[in-house]
Amino acid sequence: MASILVVDDELSMREFLTILLEKEGYGVRAAADGKSALALLEAQPFDLVISDIRMPGSSGLELLAQLNERFPRLPVIIMTAHSDLDSAVASYQGGAFEYLPKPFD
Repeated sequence: MASILVVDDELSMREFLTILLEKEGYGVRAAADGKSALALLEAQPFDLVISDIRMPGSSGLELLAQLNERFPRLPVIIMTAHSDLDSAVASYQGGAFEYLPKPFD
């Protein structure tokens, strides 16, 4: 079973994605910020990270940079409710596997 780490400061989004992905058969863990996400990644391997771009503390782009440095083969999907061309370009240039504007189906 593939494991996914969801990182979002909004509890409702973390819960929604966790329920949705678990129903699809994935193992899911969730973190409210980049620091918590990195701690989870140090404790266990994940197959995918799905992260919000705007979070208190370190942003999703900052987390992406840290993940690329520490876990270079780990795919990362960046999602945002504040989609714009600059953040999309920065996400892909930072190594994101995909960029998803919220809300999404």
